[in-house]
Amino acid sequence: MRLTSAQAIIRYLNNQHVERDGKENKFIAGVWGIFGHGNVAGIGEALEQNKDLKHFLPRNEQAMVHTAVAYAKQNKRMKIFACTSSIGPGATNMVTAAAGATINRLPVLLLPGDIFSRRNVGPVLQQLEHTSSPEISVNDCFKPVSVFWDRINRPEQIISSLPEALRVLTDPALTGAVTLSLPQDVQAEAYDYPENFFKKRVWTVSRNIPSEESLVHAVSIIKKASKPIIIAGGGVIYSDAEKTLSGFCNKTGVPVGETQAGKGVISWNHSQSLGAIGVTGTSAANIISRDADLVICIGTRLSDFTTASKTLFKNSKVTFLSINISSFDAHKHSSFSLVGDAKACLEKLKYLLVEESFTISQEYKSEINQQKNNWDQEVDRIFNLNNKPSVSQGEVIGLVSGFMNEHDTVVGAAGSLPGDMHKLWRTENGNQYHMEYGYSCMGYEIAGGLGIRIAKDLGDVFVMIGDGSYLMMNSEIVTAVQENQKLIIVLINNHGFGSI
Repeated sequence: MRLTSAQAIIRYLNNQHVERDGKENKFIAGVWGIFGHGNVAGIGEALEQNKDLKHFLPRNEQAMVHTAVAYAKQNKRMKIFACTSSIGPGATNMVTAAAGATINRLPVLLLPGDIFSRRNVGPVLQQLEHTSSPEISVNDCFKPVSVFWDRINRPEQIISSLPEALRVLTDPALTGAVTLSLPQDVQAEAYDYPENFFKKRVWTVSRNIPSEESLVHAVSIIKKASKPIIIAGGGVIYSDAEKTLSGFCNKTGVPVGETQAGKGVISWNHSQSLGAIGVTGTSAANIISRDADLVICIGTRLSDFTTASKTLFKNSKVTFLSINISSFDAHKHSSFSLVGDAKACLEKLKYLLVEESFTISQEYKSEINQQKNNWDQEVDRIFNLNNKPSVSQGEVIGLVSGFMNEHDTVVGAAGSLPGDMHKLWRTENGNQYHMEYGYSCMGYEIAGGLGIRIAKDLGDVFVMIGDGSYLMMNSEIVTAVQENQKLIIVLINNHGFGSI
């Protein structure tokens, strides 16, 4: 099948699907892109010819990647967008958001245009000339922020590179920003591709589980604990394990503290829910954590905010047990590690612990209940300060939090808002709260809100944003209007950069 490499890329992407638990869907939902020299005559033309893969026009390249990443997060990494740019500043604008994607373990495919591969017309407009090597371009900036990077210097190279890119994007242990750098001459170069390269491909996202021996050993560790606590991270949500975690807590009585990415894994009014944990955590979660003798970490990177820079856990005999799809994250804090899917591991542990009739003591239950009640009363106080003439940030959070229904989603990212929202927001499910706090990138909020809005069938999207972030990147309000996507933007103005 004779196609340009750009046509072949778009055709291939349009035929990629993912499957988990017997549910299959198309993986690449569309392509965001701003066109200029470097991609208009390649990827741009290919998208114009292939209407099955929809093109979305943003106002800023960084913003479009934020939008794509938020979309992937809202879809629990089972649907993503690709993003294309021209060479030069169009490409480097995407680097910041690419870093956010990789830090947050969220898949996005980046297709930046690049300089001419054949070099005979260089230096081209916006080309960085590097005296140490003619191979270097600004797209090399993507290497440290990408989990997979390649430069396509021949049209046939995509036959091996695209499947590798999709393998990484669909692997929950490896995923993040994937960059295929596309020299503008190669995009428009034709090649005779094998037809079977474009057949429908289904990538299975498996629920891997550790060995039976390691699960039994984990159960023995939990049984020895008198004051265990769970730290629930974003991996619980990505694994669709919220109900499984709630059932585990019902049976065992083990309480849960939530990271920013994990907030909503268990309803705020669940008897085992202690709310936010760490630097921006509740008194309930942090007091219980201080004395915990076992910390069960599920789907969390254990960042400094979560562990209070490793000062949160004061018990000299504290032990860590980690459940994570990523071996890198599972072995942090010298944990006993269960490398596997959060939902599958929790189901196995729950079954084994029920067989052993394990539950926490009544004394520990009473302590959890007391600390939870204390914090709930404090939140009620903050929500009802009745400040006059000005309204406090806590009161605004209380008003919006109380107004939302179970299908609505709030989004935030930077400034003082994430700290207050983490503590105070009363979430009922993992769909309601969307915080980009791995990179805490100013400007994510509105762009991310648009990605969430496109991903959702039900409910409203509330964007909580400070004046600094708003001024930095409000351009995607125009894109939201263009795409007929409703956003409710709550702008909190403290009249300056009070935080960040």
